[in-house]
Amino acid sequence: MGAGHQHSHAAGRAEDRSRLRMVLAVTCVVIVVEVVGAWVSGSLALLADAGHMITDAAAVGLALSASYVATLPPTDKRTFGLHRAEILAALVNAVVLLGVCGYLAVEGVRRLVHPQAVEAGPMLGFALVGLVANGASLSLLARRRESSMNMRGAYLEVFGDLVGSALVVVAAVVVMATGVTRADPVASLLIAVLILPRAFTLVRDAVDVLLETTPAHLDLDDVRDHLCTVPGVVDVHDLHAWTITSGMPVLSAHVTVTDDVLASRGVGPLLDEFSHCVAGHFAVEHATFQIEPQFHRDHEDLGPAHA
Repeated sequence: MGAGHQHSHAAGRAEDRSRLRMVLAVTCVVIVVEVVGAWVSGSLALLADAGHMITDAAAVGLALSASYVATLPPTDKRTFGLHRAEILAALVNAVVLLGVCGYLAVEGVRRLVHPQAVEAGPMLGFALVGLVANGASLSLLARRRESSMNMRGAYLEVFGDLVGSALVVVAAVVVMATGVTRADPVASLLIAVLILPRAFTLVRDAVDVLLETTPAHLDLDDVRDHLCTVPGVVDVHDLHAWTITSGMPVLSAHVTVTDDVLASRGVGPLLDEFSHCVAGHFAVEHATFQIEPQFHRDHEDLGPAHA
């Protein structure tokens, strides 16, 4: 990986940490406000939103810690450093979100069956504070939400908080206008429904990285075909691609080259051309190639397992 790419990656992570710190501070303040508001008003939706934000504060703290850990240098035992810590943090965030959804569903149904009194005025006031604060946090994360899976997870959680606060505001207005207190648990159930698909998506993406699934933007047949257009290349096999962490795809391949081209050009220029090929056309900066002379093909197992 080039020095410029590494510097850009490090600078992006530093900016991510700065934004996560600010979001964590705002979230902790809102948690206190909403817990007080839930106690004063008796609102389940407000309490659920506060509970959701507690898990978000823990998740953002975890994401922040993982981002720091990811800056630690590689070692002989961990040659890619600890970049995967960000993926593990994203997976934990997603599991926590699923747990929150389960709690909201159970408690929401219970309160639909057994309605409880709600003080709509205080509920509305505290929900508006949460709405404004979550909007500010979301704006902090919006610009960097695609920089890593970790940041995307934090963005989705804060977005869920914003939607949750908006639903609490709507529920409070309904209770004030009609006296129908079931609007409060209905808002809680809607929060769960909105969070659930995003949580599943985050789980899927994190598991794909941990299982070293081929990155979504790569078609290995296209990569193989493109490498085969390099003069002298007769075969590409043992082609693999995976992701270390968000924004860090990795590729390896065995490339068979004619004896004449290998003799005339040498290994160095061929490696440069292969690297430029996958970096320029497929955005893979970290690639490893094993160049093999054509006469060596009989020693290679080219069966389906290595295709």
